[in-house]
Amino acid sequence: EVQLAESGGGSVQSGGSLRLSCVASGFTFDGFVIGWFRQAPGKERQGISCISPKNTRTHYAESVKGRFSISADNVKNTVYLQMNSLNTDDTAVYFCAARRLWSNQFDGPRFLEDYEYEFWGQGTQVSVSS
Repeated sequence: EVQLAESGGGSVQSGGSLRLSCVASGFTFDGFVIGWFRQAPGKERQGISCISPKNTRTHYAESVKGRFSISADNVKNTVYLQMNSLNTDDTAVYFCAARRLWSNQFDGPRFLEDYEYEFWGQGTQVSVSS
């Protein structure tokens, strides 16, 4: 059974940092793309970053580029999202998701669309105060 579990959320002040983890079980990263999404109250879910752990290709939404960094540990089957320079607009529930990479074609912008993903974690809350 494919499962994803996020952790690392919490409350920080503006300018602070957090590192989120997404632990995958029931599958290995080979042939998958892992994405990070977030959803703020009253807003649509937004794709913010994705990675192909096999070849380390990455992509970021403009809103987080330069502040967030995605990485993967293939031994631990874990993807991380390092979030720096957090601001109040980053407050949201953060989800990781997984989809198969059938053709080995990494399409960053496409892989920030939530409908591209098959498997989802339960989410972790990130709250940033001013």
